[in-house]
Amino acid sequence: MGLRVIIPVAGEGTRMRPHTHTKPKVLLQVAGKPMLSHILDELKQYDVEEICLVVGHKGEAIREYVTRAYDYKFQFVTQSELKGLGHAIWMTREHFQGVQSPLLIILGDTLFDADFKKIIGSDANWIGVKEVDDPRRFGIVALDGERITAMVEKPERDKAPTNLAIVGIYYFNNAAPLFTNLDKLIDSGKTTKGEFQLTDAMQLMLEQGALMKPFKIAGWFDCGKPETLLETNRILLEKACRTGKVNDSTQFDGSLIRQPVSLGEGVKIENSIIGPHVTIAQGATIRSSIVRNSIISSEAVVENLLLDGSIISDHAHAFGAFANLNLGDSSELRLH
Repeated sequence: MGLRVIIPVAGEGTRMRPHTHTKPKVLLQVAGKPMLSHILDELKQYDVEEICLVVGHKGEAIREYVTRAYDYKFQFVTQSELKGLGHAIWMTREHFQGVQSPLLIILGDTLFDADFKKIIGSDANWIGVKEVDDPRRFGIVALDGERITAMVEKPERDKAPTNLAIVGIYYFNNAAPLFTNLDKLIDSGKTTKGEFQLTDAMQLMLEQGALMKPFKIAGWFDCGKPETLLETNRILLEKACRTGKVNDSTQFDGSLIRQPVSLGEGVKIENSIIGPHVTIAQGATIRSSIVRNSIISSEAVVENLLLDGSIISDHAHAFGAFANLNLGDSSELRLH
């Protein structure tokens, strides 16, 4: 049987407001396309039979986008109450319970640099991990050789069994045992920090003798806050530049494009300096401006501005003005 995939995308993205007032976080632009597209594009190289998206906030926008842009077989489940990742996965049981096929779970709001070929088709279960400097901030796996023996949530520094943080990728060679234990977890009412945790169901599997191994991730990119979204945009644009996937900088007379930059279809740039580290989505217009380290979304207009570390949402208009100054010797003026 082909690979089944669950992508939870029900979060409200409160730390990304005001952008998430009108758009789900996973559809925000990063490095040339919506966040969710980075995951869905990566999955094209695998034999994916079905993808289930667990939606919530602005879920209809997610459904409309993915069914228009991709030809996967999609299922959609609505998580009306955010009761934890374990609850989100349990909500998909109608589509996956009893199915003895491999299952890949990828959190929809974090991007990865990972080669799933190393784990898909394996006889083991795998948890994506990344080495971190401070284990106290994360869920951490405990190991016996190459076998995971336990998962510890935010341990004290001197009590952390490893520095391998759980990053939000989970592979199960057989989906059925996971859902059996999620049923047990939900039926028992056992929560951790007020939520049903996927790691608690996985701990039950470990106690039953399931083989779980750590899958080390090369890159782990956070998109949860404006500053981390911009940092991820920078890293992914630089990666695209190294692989030759950059835009033609000769198409805008009178403007300078400083790579790496991603420009969507129908972008208009006039008398401006763009880049480095800028994403401009389709239909946006930039006039007489300097834009760097920023994300400009679809159909937005930026005129007479210097933007740095900025995010402009769809259809937003940002206008500035040039100053007329007469400064004498040894003068100092700061414009904010």
